[in-house]
Amino acid sequence: MDRAATVELDPVLHQPVRTRIAAFLATRGECTFSELKRVLDSTDGNLEAHLRKFIAARYVKVRKEEGETRPQTVYRLTPAGLSAFQTYVDAMQRLLKF
Repeated sequence: MDRAATVELDPVLHQPVRTRIAAFLATRGECTFSELKRVLDSTDGNLEAHLRKFIAARYVKVRKEEGETRPQTVYRLTPAGLSAFQTYVDAMQRLLKF
């Protein structure tokens, strides 16, 4: 049997922008929407759509905080999101060994 066929990839994470978001949040801890937008060089609408997918999957938690000039939205991976990301990375590493 082909071992690659037995590796399942999380469809929420198996999308390039979402993989980058998860990797950034996994290493950074948390960040604002503006920072994610800048780091990923994304548009508001594109980033918002990807973050909605994460929130719906309960992989990302959101909180609002007061900023210097306006409220800021802060994102962080939930424990489930961090676990899913680690599982995804492990699965990708198994695939790359073929």
